[in-house]
Amino acid sequence: MKYFLDILIVLILITILFIFIIIISILVRIKLGSPILYVQVRPGLNHKPFSLYKFRTMTDEKDENGFLLSDEVRLTSFGKFLRKYSLDELPQLFNVLKGELSLVGPRPLLMEYLPLYTEEQAMRHQVKPGITGWAQVNGRNAISWEEKFELDVWYVKNRTLLLDMKILFLTFKKVIKSEGINQTGFATVQKFKGAANE
Repeated sequence: MKYFLDILIVLILITILFIFIIIISILVRIKLGSPILYVQVRPGLNHKPFSLYKFRTMTDEKDENGFLLSDEVRLTSFGKFLRKYSLDELPQLFNVLKGELSLVGPRPLLMEYLPLYTEEQAMRHQVKPGITGWAQVNGRNAISWEEKFELDVWYVKNRTLLLDMKILFLTFKKVIKSEGINQTGFATVQKFKGAANE
């Protein structure tokens, strides 16, 4: 039921937002160059890897040694605007159509985090990851990793279609208010280093 509801809602959203998505794609190409999409392998249901899609928000600027500059330097004002209103997440609607994401579920993080989770935290991968989730409407990047994982695990244990509808509604409110986008002191978010290093 959840899967078919995901597909139905996503098809409606893509139909409504199609021209908007095309316009953003053109602007990303003009302002940030090619490729338009930022594609990164993330762990899905039961840790199965998949390619997550996002609109690019950063340049590819490098230092004299060929290493990428910091996120703070490469994140443009246009990129900040896309992130502020979660517009960079729109390509993930196609991840939902492919069955890799759900509209609601724990956010898919980095593959390198997998061995760092405690047994409890790893429970977040027992359900399909989502574009938004319980942690996103309860602090997003403004809360600690430990708090995020506690919220993710709570969702796994208590998920219902009614809760999903509540999360989608709260997500819309959060996006409009642009709350919890960045972690305090960081251009984006500090990397997770494991429970022992929290």
